[in-house]
Amino acid sequence: MLTNFKHKIIILSIVIACINSGCKSSAGHSQKGKSIILKEKNFKHYVDYFNTMEDENLKFAIPNDSAWTWMEKNIPLFECPQQNFEEIYYFRWWSVRKHIKNTSQGFAITEFLVDRSYADKYNMISCALGHHINEFRWVHDSKYIEQDVKLWYRGNDGKPMNKLYKFSSWTADALYNRYLVNKDEKFLLDLYPDMLTDYAVWVKERQRKDGLFWQHDVKDGMEESLSGGRKVQNARPTINSYMYGNAVAISKMAEMKGDKVTETVYKALASVLQQSIQTKLWNPKSEFFETLTEKDTLAQVREAIGFIPWYFNLPEQNKDFEKAWEQIKDEKGFSAPFGLTTAERRSPRFRTHGTGTCEWDGAIWPFASSQTLTALANVLNNYSQNFVAKPDYFKQMELYVQSQYYRGRPYLGEYLDETTGYWLMGDRERSRYYNHSTFNDLVITGLVGLRPRADEKIEVNPLIPQEKWDWFCLDNVLYHDNIITILWDKTGEKYKKGKGFRVFKNGKEIAVSERLERVISE
Repeated sequence: MLTNFKHKIIILSIVIACINSGCKSSAGHSQKGKSIILKEKNFKHYVDYFNTMEDENLKFAIPNDSAWTWMEKNIPLFECPQQNFEEIYYFRWWSVRKHIKNTSQGFAITEFLVDRSYADKYNMISCALGHHINEFRWVHDSKYIEQDVKLWYRGNDGKPMNKLYKFSSWTADALYNRYLVNKDEKFLLDLYPDMLTDYAVWVKERQRKDGLFWQHDVKDGMEESLSGGRKVQNARPTINSYMYGNAVAISKMAEMKGDKVTETVYKALASVLQQSIQTKLWNPKSEFFETLTEKDTLAQVREAIGFIPWYFNLPEQNKDFEKAWEQIKDEKGFSAPFGLTTAERRSPRFRTHGTGTCEWDGAIWPFASSQTLTALANVLNNYSQNFVAKPDYFKQMELYVQSQYYRGRPYLGEYLDETTGYWLMGDRERSRYYNHSTFNDLVITGLVGLRPRADEKIEVNPLIPQEKWDWFCLDNVLYHDNIITILWDKTGEKYKKGKGFRVFKNGKEIAVSERLERVISE
């Protein structure tokens, strides 16, 4: 009965995708913010230093000599007593702006600065599109990411780019999460028909008879994995979690549009997929979400992709799924000196594929680190459990920061050795400034804890342990067309606003607490 119902709603969703027509596109809008506490000039020295670190052999829309001007107009400001956190925060904004390219069809955002043979037009690669959307949702000028997304979906004579579906994606989910930051309903619903078509394509090309989705590990951007292969059609936690997240997001878009039929269809799709993931991908023996092989047997190895269901708040509560998170604290699991590995260290096949061909058999990848940390923040915010706590999040964020250095300088590459921190392609030109992960989104939504919502309440839940920092401030955050400022001042002497944890909207204090704890303004 469940299978027949699933097929009916899938057919209905494809019909809906085919008959829906597009809306007029919305133009990108820009609003220059105004910081309340922090002064832009106090952070310019970071950019001056970054500009001296390289020869800038490649220049695109915003070259180094314009980097600070762009950042001054576009980014939230962040200050804390731990200098490496602060430095990497500004380094990530400085490096991501390198990937903005002018094209004849608007702005594009690249993954590699150097041209890759497997990229699409304008050197675009779709693998990290969800990461790009989540990071750029905090940039004040919306045109960069909006034009990039529309280029992907309509840049081929009104149709999707040829290689859009080369990699699995969570685009609908990311676009809805961006809407939670800027409340731009017009832009989101303009992409609604594209998201319906997007889902239908994956149903046609990658859905199994049992309703789960399969993918080659290389087309998850995770080749040479312990559970799969470049030609193996496994049901992986990645694509299945992505499709769940996309279905939930589409149902919310449909609700906003007043499309009750589609809303019902996609809620049902999400529910069926959720149950399938929980029953077929959960290994009760290892207490972990695992890959289901072509033979319908679990892979019997824990990989970081088993944390991805929490990226979308997929696992139901009170069913002990959260026990999986104990593995991030276990040195035989995923805990390593320089961060979280992509496969459990106890596996006899850990790091057995060699080095230099993009192995996901255990080495640390920022792509996965940012997914896992986003998922962990969701666990700490949205689940009642006793397996992980704020210190676990802070520890992994601190290791993530420490890993983003190479020979004493800030650096962002493809992947690194888990015990030495050595970037495994650090001397290759293709690797530097690899735009394949998030960091600043983690600082904003996890570390400092601004949790985007659909309503007008402002929720902040910092994941910084109470005694870790005596002060910090996140300022000039453009959220729901307001400027949000969040600060902690243990003594009241740093910012002269009084002791404690405070949140301001457009300079007006809206929440205060004596401790670093969740606050929600009415």
